[in-house]
Amino acid sequence: MKRFALGYEYIARIIMMLVVVNIAAIVHAVMGLVLGGLFPSIAAAHATYRAWIIDVHDRSWTIRRTWTVFHRAWKAEFAAANAFGWVQCIIWALLVWEYWFVQSNDLGTPGVVVSGILLVVNIVYALFVFVSWAIRSNFTEGNWWIARTSLSMIVARPLCSLLILVLLLITAVAYYKWPGLLAAFGLSIPIFTTMMAVYSFGKIPGMDVHDIEPIEKDQHKRQADTRH
Repeated sequence: MKRFALGYEYIARIIMMLVVVNIAAIVHAVMGLVLGGLFPSIAAAHATYRAWIIDVHDRSWTIRRTWTVFHRAWKAEFAAANAFGWVQCIIWALLVWEYWFVQSNDLGTPGVVVSGILLVVNIVYALFVFVSWAIRSNFTEGNWWIARTSLSMIVARPLCSLLILVLLLITAVAYYKWPGLLAAFGLSIPIFTTMMAVYSFGKIPGMDVHDIEPIEKDQHKRQADTRH
């Protein structure tokens, strides 16, 4: 019964953290007049979840701690995140426009082929965008290095890539069926699930479950020994 209670509290705290991050992202986006605050908020959400993932000593974060970590990351990332995010946004807008153009015009058989190719390109690019922000939160490298590493990981870690796509699809369906979830969690869930997928299957230094989990188990064992 005690284990169930602890598990329930743990899940409840994660849900609370997701809601707090979503609220923090909205507030900070408004603080940056939306256009200037959106991408720093995305970067701060990734940084917050990374800090929570690697905090093996205590993952029972309070509202205050979540907000503080988010706010500090938002301020630190303001300029760099905007530069990183707007380049991605412009490229994605062009890809989406090209797909819309092909879909809206009868180009015959070549149009069908091009439409299929563009659909795949857009899906791969969406995966690249989500992975790149996760990679960026873990390394202090330049944007070009982040882009190359993200593309390499998408190919080298197919299970991780597939899991991210599946989780994003499930989230999109859930948001469509229950709009209240979108209001409560927003981008918080897609970012969190992406970070957890990368943590579990990405095998990146500094945020790898195979390195962190033994440390966490050892920490829990020491706490149990101390109680006894």
